[in-house]
Amino acid sequence: MNYERAMRVALERAKFGATASGDVPVGAVILNKAGEIVSFGSNQRELLKDPLGHAEIVVIKAAARSICSWRLDECTLVVTLEPCVMCAGAIMAARIPRLVFGAWDEKAGACGSVWDLIRDPRALHKVEVISGVLEQECAQLLTQFFAQKR
Repeated sequence: MNYERAMRVALERAKFGATASGDVPVGAVILNKAGEIVSFGSNQRELLKDPLGHAEIVVIKAAARSICSWRLDECTLVVTLEPCVMCAGAIMAARIPRLVFGAWDEKAGACGSVWDLIRDPRALHKVEVISGVLEQECAQLLTQFFAQKR
């Protein structure tokens, strides 16, 4: 699969979300088994005034509606930032077998940096993790966003 191409779509969604609503620029896409985009989205916490409005949650819900199943066991999640604890739990609950992310989240990441819930040996569902796809571009987008906020 071409994860860079999918990450570029996620980056565009992140930029759109930040511009449209002032949300932190995190974008995500879900690919089906054939590598086609099933859903895409960005953070919507500010837009919806919803603490659960993370990009990963948004695309997981949209993908489940799209394929008419909560089991996304043939899908891949591509996201610009390492998922947090909440999103890592949602990834496992949706049975997503593969996670691809760009930038590490050294403050709240739950897929290898601060915690590693996704690959915990006690977890019922195991997730393959591919990190660092377009890492610099993903990190730079966040750095620029927060520099403008300060």
